Amino acid sequence: MSTPPLTYAVVGHRGAMTESPENTLASFRLAEEIGVHELEFDVRLSADGVAIIVHDATLDRRAADECGRGLGPVADLNYEQIRGVDVGAGECVPTFEDVLDATTVTLQVELKAVEAVPEVARITNARPDDARRIRFTSFLPEALHRLRELAPDVPRGLITLGYPDAERHPEGIETVLAATGASAFYSGWDGLTLDVVRRLQDSGHEVGAWPVRGLDDVRRGLEWGLVSGTVDDPRAGCAWLSQARRLIRRD
Repeated sequence: MSTPPLTYAVVGHRGAMTESPENTLASFRLAEEIGVHELEFDVRLSADGVAIIVHDATLDRRAADECGRGLGPVADLNYEQIRGVDVGAGECVPTFEDVLDATTVTLQVELKAVEAVPEVARITNARPDDARRIRFTSFLPEALHRLRELAPDVPRGLITLGYPDAERHPEGIETVLAATGASAFYSGWDGLTLDVVRRLQDSGHEVGAWPVRGLDDVRRGLEWGLVSGTVDDPRAGCAWLSQARRLIRRD
């Protein structure tokens, strides 16, 4: 058995979302304290053009009380309205710039809305030190195309539910990767095999997998040479990585 790669990253999905409200500064700070190598979070755009960190199109699921419910899509709200909503434990929705200021590790910045691309690119281009620790990601090829135009020096990654995800990408994953200039592929486990991973790696792409939900997933990721695994529970994810490396070395 080969030595496990040193580059495998534990990625905190929306921070440390099992212990702290997802996509908040508290969640990102906790994930860094736990020891994640990368943070993943979602970006949308408010009605007044602020790049905000929120997964859903509305705040309904996360609002801590009735004040946040029924407000409608965040794309129709000004940031002042959004910031006033308690999304858990007294936390509010941060901006993209807030997250850059509050974090130090590598960032997977997932674009949930194409309209957020120009503002995210503008901020990133104005902060070259932070740009070096960012990879843009998206399920949306159009967002990756726009990022290629507006922030061409920042690497990009395509996210899919699995491989080949033919319903979303009938032209094929490899075609989308080439067209968007994506250097990374983040796939759900469905249909992902060692042969698929090797083929993508041979074509120069980094491959990561999600969600990682146990030791076996981490061990498989190491044995396949994946660059990362995305976890909801970073504390468990870091422990699984240590265990998996010991097991592989012992084998």
